[in-house]
Amino acid sequence: MTGKVYIVGAGPGDPELLTVKAVRVLRTADVVLHDSLVGAAILELIPPPAKVVSVGKRCGRKLLTQDDINRLLIHHASKAVTVVRLKGGDPLVFGRGGEEMDALRAVGIHFEVVPGVTSALAAAASAGISLTDRRIASHVLFTTAHRRTGELSLDLGGLAWPDTTIVVYMPGSDYGPIADAAIVSGLSSNTPCIVVSSASLPGQQIFRTTLRQLATAGALAAPALLIIGNVVGAPVEELVPQFWYQLASTTAGETSANAEPNGISIVRRPS
Repeated sequence: MTGKVYIVGAGPGDPELLTVKAVRVLRTADVVLHDSLVGAAILELIPPPAKVVSVGKRCGRKLLTQDDINRLLIHHASKAVTVVRLKGGDPLVFGRGGEEMDALRAVGIHFEVVPGVTSALAAAASAGISLTDRRIASHVLFTTAHRRTGELSLDLGGLAWPDTTIVVYMPGSDYGPIADAAIVSGLSSNTPCIVVSSASLPGQQIFRTTLRQLATAGALAAPALLIIGNVVGAPVEELVPQFWYQLASTTAGETSANAEPNGISIVRRPS
């Protein structure tokens, strides 16, 4: 007899964006192994008798390797208990869920994946834009600027078409190489883009600019996500003016920011 592992997506951070199934599974867990980005409000849903273990990164430093995490999953599941691997966003979108499923398959442990709201969808919703607005975009590309070896690299492989929305997970603190890669791939330097930090959380920030100015932009705090494409531009902005604010006194080079009652700040620099 062995237990069962649930690989659960915790979503972008707002506990109200958890799925009903994710909440139910958390409340029946015996052991929870969670990433560092899973906030306290979500962890509070776990019943007190459960063993809760953080296996994520702290200040960029890994507490455990992926192999260590795989061994922990197998160890606890071998005790015929319910184990939850709680991961930020969706477990199968840049979440190493595939590696964990392979490790469990190799030893015959039953598992189930519970999808979560990935940060690309949360960021787009927070900014009031549609990733696939049919008037502007017919493709959407999810990619990441970080590779398995840890270096920063983005190869769009000629996929940066004018009607493609590009979503870059983990853009790092230097947006310059990403802007260069997008322009080399064929996008205009005037292509609008937006950086969303801490999507769905009270400390969320949104910064809108263009590829030309992205290289000189100061990075927003991690976790952040970058969206590049015409869906970020003025035609769409006019559809949702309530999401954008600019002080009347703002001039070129200045930064304006207004805070909403919910604590979300909108940061905008003239393009």
